[in-house]
Amino acid sequence: MVIPQIVSRSFLSRQNDLLFIASILAVLGTSGVLVGGIWDSASHALKIPDSFWTIQHVTVYTGVSIVAFSAAFGTMLSLKNRKIIIGMILLLAGSAMQLGGGYVDYNFHTIYGIDGLVTSSHLTIESGLLLTSIGGFLTLAKFGYTKTRKLVPFAILNVIFSTTWIGFNLSLLVGATMLCIPVYDLFSSGCSVM
Repeated sequence: MVIPQIVSRSFLSRQNDLLFIASILAVLGTSGVLVGGIWDSASHALKIPDSFWTIQHVTVYTGVSIVAFSAAFGTMLSLKNRKIIIGMILLLAGSAMQLGGGYVDYNFHTIYGIDGLVTSSHLTIESGLLLTSIGGFLTLAKFGYTKTRKLVPFAILNVIFSTTWIGFNLSLLVGATMLCIPVYDLFSSGCSVM
């Protein structure tokens, strides 16, 4: 056998395992984004000064980077695998939205220092979070419950928390003044809708 054939056959035989690892990384990366976001909210509650380069934001964007890497790698592997490609595309689109929203958030923090709770950059990041949580769940679901039973609760919680998060912020957008008044003290930057 020729060396390229050996490499090709061994790689193709492990393709399913590599896709499973990419799915695990996507789910854990999304969990990291949620933990960093909750940590950031807790920092606001404690009135810790806010800037873009806090450890909480680094945690969020480390999680996003893990999701983006696993999505790019998984998409390349799954181009011929119709069962998993939809979840990988959702992961790729969601992580792109989060990274784009993060860049806008960085610029906002650079110009204004702090930002409000409901901004276009935050809504973009949260929409991307929802897509990655759904994509992570869909990719993980393709491997069967016996293989993924320990990770399925994380994937389900990711979907529930990201849906709740964006739902809460959208409710603030609709009823900005009335709903922001009780939340104002929680966020040192206020509950402004920008």
